[in-house]
Amino acid sequence: MKAQEIRTLSTGEVETRLNDAEEEFFNLRAQFVIGQLENFNRLTELKRDIARLKTILRERELAAETTHTEQQA
Repeated sequence: MKAQEIRTLSTGEVETRLNDAEEEFFNLRAQFVIGQLENFNRLTELKRDIARLKTILRERELAAETTHTEQQA
């Protein structure tokens, strides 16, 4: 998933995708520990997707804070 694709989603959709990605990462990590994981690249992909999702959520938080602060001044 690319950052540009994520930016087109609403905040609620981004949060849902983040929760889904974190859950999938947890399950894949468990498979890795047990030795059942076949596609190791998926772990790396998910880690990067989670980071992108969190980054974009944080960008939106900061933008909202900036807007809120400017309105108070």
